[in-house]
Amino acid sequence: MTHPPDTGIGARVRIARIAAGLTQTEMAGLIGRSERWAEDIEAGRLPLDRYSLISSVADVCEVDVVWLLGQPYRLRREHGSAVPHVPALRAALRRSSLILSGHPGLVPSSPAADDQRMQQQAAAANRHRQGANLPAAAGLLPALLEDLNTAILTHDRGTPGRETALRLLVDAARNARQTLNQTGLPDLAWVAAEVAAGAATQLDDPIVKAAVAWDRCGALLHQGSARETAAVADAALGDLAPLVSAGDTDAVVLEGALMLRHVIACARIGDGPGAWGYARQAIEISERLPEGHHDLRWQTVFSRANVQVHAAEAGVEVDQPDTGLSFVPEANVTAMPSRERITHYRIDEARAMHRLGRSAEAVVTLRQAAQRAPHYVHAHPMARELVGDMVRRGVPSQAAALSGLVRGMELVS
Repeated sequence: MTHPPDTGIGARVRIARIAAGLTQTEMAGLIGRSERWAEDIEAGRLPLDRYSLISSVADVCEVDVVWLLGQPYRLRREHGSAVPHVPALRAALRRSSLILSGHPGLVPSSPAADDQRMQQQAAAANRHRQGANLPAAAGLLPALLEDLNTAILTHDRGTPGRETALRLLVDAARNARQTLNQTGLPDLAWVAAEVAAGAATQLDDPIVKAAVAWDRCGALLHQGSARETAAVADAALGDLAPLVSAGDTDAVVLEGALMLRHVIACARIGDGPGAWGYARQAIEISERLPEGHHDLRWQTVFSRANVQVHAAEAGVEVDQPDTGLSFVPEANVTAMPSRERITHYRIDEARAMHRLGRSAEAVVTLRQAAQRAPHYVHAHPMARELVGDMVRRGVPSQAAALSGLVRGMELVS
């Protein structure tokens, strides 16, 4: 049986609703749904498979989105996990925050590492995360952060060594933010984003600040804060405007990446016209970049193909899955140099297929994604809801593949 009654999202909706003192009719009315819908969600007969609806339920019941999703998932059958590295990552980020604030009395907790070694470790962490290998990224980051903490403590302000350490700290903290979000730990991900912001403030580099704003938007979206996301993105876009006008490629890349944050923020509040409007602007921005350009320097992987990745998610959120799947003509998502981005797209492609009645294709798509990036797919809340719904409805032609996904996600009691 999928989603045991004490652990499924429907059970958590019921707990939250009762704690908020709402009847099913009242809760449903507040989010524009019927009492029957609320009954079916709580009984597990319908999936709660859109962030826009999940955020609405969380808002009216005054609970945290992440709690409602049941994150983080502790998957016992996985070979390796990011979760065991979290205590060390939390401690390293806490020290980074104290050091950046100039707190007195702090001393290095590790021997000094040379710049080349730290750069190699930072590059490796980014490779693992872009490769959707969250356990490997999480395993590297605590030691790297402590090496960078030592470097910042031992280099005077204004020296080249300190600037190098600050730039690497921004990069490492941003990788930590993204890894922690995907692991289902958004509060700690926000801490990582703020560490990156603290280092960026000391560097006072407008491009670095814009990249950190992009990360802050990512952290906010994972917590269901779509309107705050839009505010942060707008402020960053305003600061970038002079550099964009001057034709700075990095500024153009980050302008496009921030537009994509707007796409998802609009989609998650059900604003389809807004989402498609920002997506069209992102396509126009991608056309100002060199042919085949994918942003890896600033971790956004912004490109024409990445606009399609975001369009697929937006299409599901605003209940226009066919529009989302075909929004960017001739976009070659599989050519992107990021397994994380490709896997994210495959999950939303499968969600769209299921909504369009192509559930057998959805199972195949999701299974292929899970074979290449198991940790990412098995711990993705919308992938888990998708699998649960396909089990409830039945996909006879793909029963074996669907059973494999159920086992991998541990959706059995």
